[in-house]
Parts: sequence; structure tokens; C-alpha cells
Amino acid sequence: MKSYRDEAIVLRTHKLGEADRIITLLTAEHGQVRAVAKGVRKTTSKFGARVEPFSVIDAQLHHGRTLDTLTQVASIAQYGDAIAANYDLYLAATVVVETAERLTADAHDGTHSQYLLLLGALNALARHRHDPTLIRTSYTLRALALAGWAPSCFDCAVCGAQGPHFSFSIPDGGTVCDTCRPPGASSPAPDTVALLGQLLSGTWERADRCEPYARAEASGIISSYTQWHLERRLRSLSVIDRSHP
Repeated sequence: MKSYRDEAIVLRTHKLGEADRIITLLTAEHGQVRAVAKGVRKTTSKFGARVEPFSVIDAQLHHGRTLDTLTQVASIAQYGDAIAANYDLYLAATVVVETAERLTADAHDGTHSQYLLLLGALNALARHRHDPTLIRTSYTLRALALAGWAPSCFDCAVCGAQGPHFSFSIPDGGTVCDTCRPPGASSPAPDTVALLGQLLSGTWERADRCEPYARAEASGIISSYTQWHLERRLRSLSVIDRSHP
């Protein structure tokens, strides 16, 4: 079929020509899609405001050779205004969508689960359900787990020795015991290691009560872990590093 319809989240947009945009979407059933939205930058466009980043849409698309074409759009949820109104929310959301984009760029399976996870993260951010840094870190941990890169947060990632262990080795895949601990492994606080497990499992009752130092340390560890596995720097994390030295 040349045309198809799907629910989608807008990950990113950039200009094309004088009036068009290329929209990067994570769809519920068709994975990641890049599509041209013609005329959306004109003031007369009927759906320009509906295809801003963080929007959830019902999209009608037409298959193309290199880029699909977005032909109809209906709004399902507009999270952009609520997220953009708070700088910390916006920073967290930009990391979340960039991570989703990287993890699903070449994926052929499992993107529906990634879609649902991203939808939940954006909803949680827009509704202020938890601290933005905790939502971002939890989302990243779970997205990595869906992609097959879940870090060990309890047992030794090398030998499987029962934990908890309090050394973390990014190349080895998470917490490691004293015997397997390689040079250069970090030594996060016990509260930080516990928080990582809580965020991975979604134990929010405990995670919400974490100390600020544990929240910051967990965020830094998972940011480094993510970029190690993606083998590239996330631009949005550079902004966070400058904003929170």
C-alpha cells in the first residue's frame, strides 16, 4: 500500500526549502519514519502547530523512495507547551527524544515497546509526575533494556556473583564485584546503586525520596553508559552538562 496511517510522536523537525519541514517520527507500528510535511511553515498551514517536537499525532502518510510524505495530521496530545514552559523539563525531554531517535534509527523489531515507553516518559514530564532528572534517567535505563543493553544494577555484570556490588564498570555492563573490578571503574554511593535499580524497575515510591547527590550521580553514570553503547555523544546531554556544571 502506498498510503498508511499510524499514531506517532514527533522527535525532531528541520527546515526544507522555504515552506516545508522534514519531520522525524517514532510511530507505533512502523518504527522510525522521516517524512516531508509540505507547507507547514506557512501561516495558512492547517497542521503546522501539530507537528512540533513532543507532539503525539494521528498521521496519514504516503510512502516515498527516500522520504515519506505527511498528508494528514490529527492531534492526540500536545505535550510541547507544558514541557517548554519549564527549562528542566525541556532539557529532560530533549534527551529522551534524542535517545529514542538513536535507539530506533536502525531497529526493525521492538519499536512498539520503545514507542510506548517514550509516550509514558513525555506524559510524565508534561504532568510533573516526578523529578525531571529521575524521569530522564529511568526512561534511558528502560529504553536501553528494551534495546538489549540493560546495565546490571545488583549482581556482578562479569561473573554473576550475587550483589549488591558498589563498583560500576561501563565497558563491562554495570555493577561488578571486587574480584572483577577493572581499573577505572567508578565507585558510586550505595544509595546511587540502589536508585539505579529502583529507576530500572519503576519503584517510584523509593526513587522519589532519593537524595539529590544520588540523583545527580545516577544521571551521570547512565548518561556515560548510554553514550558508550550508542558510540556517539548526544547533543542534548552537552546542553545539560553546560547548564548543570
